[in-house]
Amino acid sequence: MSQPPLFVLGVSRSGTTLLRVILDRSPGLAIPDETFFIPQLANRHRSPVDPASFLDDLRRLPRLAAWGVPADDLAARLRPGMTVGEALDATFTAYAAKHGKPRWGDKTPMYMRHLGLIERLFPDAQYVHLVRDGRDAALAFLDMPGGVVTRTWAHPRSPRGFACEWRTEVGRARSLGRRLGSTRYFEIRYEDLVADTSAVIESLCEFAAIPFELSMLEYASAVDVSEKPHHQRLLQPPTRGVRDWRSQMSPEDVRAFEAIAGDLLAELGYEVRASVAGRPSTRARAAGGWYRARMGAWNAAARLTQRSPLWRRRHPTLF
Repeated sequence: MSQPPLFVLGVSRSGTTLLRVILDRSPGLAIPDETFFIPQLANRHRSPVDPASFLDDLRRLPRLAAWGVPADDLAARLRPGMTVGEALDATFTAYAAKHGKPRWGDKTPMYMRHLGLIERLFPDAQYVHLVRDGRDAALAFLDMPGGVVTRTWAHPRSPRGFACEWRTEVGRARSLGRRLGSTRYFEIRYEDLVADTSAVIESLCEFAAIPFELSMLEYASAVDVSEKPHHQRLLQPPTRGVRDWRSQMSPEDVRAFEAIAGDLLAELGYEVRASVAGRPSTRARAAGGWYRARMGAWNAAARLTQRSPLWRRRHPTLF
């Protein structure tokens, strides 16, 4: 592979888009908008990949079509004998080269459910994990306008449900970090990012060995959010206190969230209202187990759909 990729990790509505926009302005890194297709292609192909078949699938993906990378450029980077991870690396590298960058990254919160797959595909990847107070993230997630995100039976619909997702995904990412160590995993807080953006980004760039420039922070006048109603705050500099669970979340919802994830909130240094001593209650553990089972069923259904011979019929060639 080329230079190791950098994955931005974070639960939905944790500020990962803000971080992506800033990092993408470094001359050393290109991070596209959310991709979604890594698990899809990993489900459809086995190593070594057939370059022609892999390219055929790439040409059917709307995200790849939006990149504007010519099919011939992608074909030139795919070769027989590649693993799935190497073929994906070649695809992202083509995107980075189009933008004059030597290295690529990715920011897709959905990949928080596929960390094991990402680690197997890209064994030398680095990770930056952006953690936000889960109660504020819940407020932002549950307030997203209709049509912005595809609502399925697997998505949380309440603070309690979001607490299950937040606890599970943050916990798994931190476990990954403990296993990989400080040279490949870097954890930052959203609250620190918006309070002292320059210092946080400079330290992150040092970790990732990419150039830091003050112009990276001047994104507000350059970002296009015309089709992203839930990202309009990117038109402003980083702002503290946009969401505040203390004043915007009902006491009942605070208790419900903390019953599920209060111990992790406390471990991370966040204020908690309820006592979180000891292990989560039996009810909280059951809720977490039900969330994991539901997500497991969703992922299994997705794998079956993606491996189906009908997949290409539903995904016509786009470029």
